Amino acid sequence: MPEFKEFKDSNTLVAVLATQVAELLRIGIKARGMASLVVSGGSTPVPFFAALSELALDWQQVTITLADERWVDPAAADSNEHLVRQHLLQNRAALAQFVGLKTGAATAVQGEKECGDRLALVPRPFDVLILGMGNDGHTASLFPQATRLGEALAMDSGKLCLAITPPVAPHERMTLTLPALLQSRQIILHLVGSDKRMVYEKALANGPVAEMPIRAVLGQTTVPVTVFWAP
Repeated sequence: MPEFKEFKDSNTLVAVLATQVAELLRIGIKARGMASLVVSGGSTPVPFFAALSELALDWQQVTITLADERWVDPAAADSNEHLVRQHLLQNRAALAQFVGLKTGAATAVQGEKECGDRLALVPRPFDVLILGMGNDGHTASLFPQATRLGEALAMDSGKLCLAITPPVAPHERMTLTLPALLQSRQIILHLVGSDKRMVYEKALANGPVAEMPIRAVLGQTTVPVTVFWAP
């Protein structure tokens, strides 16, 4: 079972999460001279990004990348890279290296190889992976009913990333594959709100991974998973 940490409010959660992530990155830098952090998009991590960006560590030794990305211009409002540049690569964290998933290719499928080559340069195992979860049980861009979901979940694919198109959500995506996500020393699932708590508890119950892909992360026993939740 993942470790579950409950906080009285989002502000308290953010302060503890930022402190813990910074410490995990410091440990990586001390042990290996470098550290890597994988983050997710959406509105939930924005306060966490802001808090983390102000903490003191050797940011120039940190490489940051994304769990997934919409295939849009990095300057677009829908871009996760745009979100990270606006809220995380600021203050002290402006010194960090950033590896984006969006390439110049017209489609995500055409960009797969270049994206995989970029990701191969990010130190692995990742020191910390921060994931979110949708109300449909998706995480990264591992969406239920996506046509290439099985390929993205396959542990023997040999791929770090995969182009995938959600059945409902807009935009073609690039997502880290399940084996890439699991090349992490610590996975943190950041959830806010009673709806997400209910979805999380449903995902813990037995059921098909394809129905709620977050189960692939919650059910594995290779990488420690900690859930940070606030109402």
